[in-house]
Amino acid sequence: MEISENMVVIIDYNLSSSSGELLDTSEGRQPLAYIHGMGHIIIGLEKALLGKKAGEKIKAVIAPEEAYGTRSNELVETVPISNFQAPDTVKEGVQFQARDADGLHIATVTKVADDEVTLDMNHPLADETLHFDVEIKEVRQATEEELSHGHSHGTGGHQH
Repeated sequence: MEISENMVVIIDYNLSSSSGELLDTSEGRQPLAYIHGMGHIIIGLEKALLGKKAGEKIKAVIAPEEAYGTRSNELVETVPISNFQAPDTVKEGVQFQARDADGLHIATVTKVADDEVTLDMNHPLADETLHFDVEIKEVRQATEEELSHGHSHGTGGHQH
């Protein structure tokens, strides 16, 4: 069975940077399960997996434009430290989730000065070319329940 839209795909993977640094892996954990075509993984990896079958291994190099995008200065802003519930915990390098008109972002504190905090809401992997080593463990049709819930169930997926 080939990977196509609305298929549950279960993969083991290693994700590395262009310099060879291991950024993420499924090793030592359950494989990753997702429903193909629902935007659960980056578009470049979805494209690389399309048409592949269980048992295949692929290497995929994903450009920033099809991964986490390129850095945008518009996603860096300075806000009053009084916006934080616990201002004394705000330190450079701290990450948290922030919601704005464009959706949910990972915000990284890049500077704390006097009564202001500079936040970078670019994804931490923006501008990165990503290198995936993937082994496709299983490919199957998603059930109606999985499609209505928007995620896979069972191994590597959401447990109910």
